[in-house]
Amino acid sequence: MKTLPDSMTVFERGWLSSNNVLFMSDDSTALVDTGYGSHAPQTLALVQRKLGARKLDLIVNTHLHSDHCGGNALLQAAYSCGTLIPSGEAEAVRDWNRDALTFDATGQNCERFGFTGVIENGATLVLGGLPWSVLGAPGHDPHSLMLYCADARVLISADALWENGFGVIFPELEGESGFAEERAVLDLIARLDIDVVIPGHGAPFSDVARALDVASSRLDYLQADPARNAKNALKVLIVFKLMEVRAMSFNALLAMTSNARVMRAAADALAAPSERRALIEKVVGELAKAGAVTVSAGIVSAS
Repeated sequence: MKTLPDSMTVFERGWLSSNNVLFMSDDSTALVDTGYGSHAPQTLALVQRKLGARKLDLIVNTHLHSDHCGGNALLQAAYSCGTLIPSGEAEAVRDWNRDALTFDATGQNCERFGFTGVIENGATLVLGGLPWSVLGAPGHDPHSLMLYCADARVLISADALWENGFGVIFPELEGESGFAEERAVLDLIARLDIDVVIPGHGAPFSDVARALDVASSRLDYLQADPARNAKNALKVLIVFKLMEVRAMSFNALLAMTSNARVMRAAADALAAPSERRALIEKVVGELAKAGAVTVSAGIVSAS
């Protein structure tokens, strides 16, 4: 794989956090995405270890799902740094509308943070002494952005493209378009000259053509039967929550799928509300069979 510019460092994180990309040039420092809130102390430690006596000047968020912005508040408190967020999320952050920001809607947490500016498709940022084009990447999230440096031939793809897929297509769960947007983003990536992709999750990779083929096939599969997207989303959100809290009673998990808007929408796409318990029992059973969770005496635990 081609090497990254010396001014870039990738912190490859495990779930629950997104990857973080730290930029250091002679005159500025910046961090793209900050991971999940429960991992924020680790994010801060990684940044401090690399920066040493230098301060962090800027946070850039590709989108505001909790696993990408959960460390914002702690880093802001530690460094008094500026923060750029997608322009479409500005009002929700200003009002701290947790439902619009999908934190409550997905049963996840994020400490309140502020912002100093916004970015949108077509903007250019200088990070690590290099120019980065901001590219719209709706599909996984309507407001999601990618960062592309033509000079270095590097793409920070967030959750629009992973080495083996992409993030859940959340808009489709609530009757909004997402599959077509994800397809357009994959087509956009295919037109870029890229040596290295830094995904939101997983290791950086160079075989972009293969990743695009995998993603396109995955999208075909989901689009052919939207219930597949709903089931995948429900499983992802259940496992994410269990990885955070480690264990929940089945009844508490069942209640969460009714109270958290996005989880409820995914469940409603699969079964009537009167059949919710049977549905969640089936989903949890499939997760247990796959080794993702364990179930004992009414308690569901992350494996």
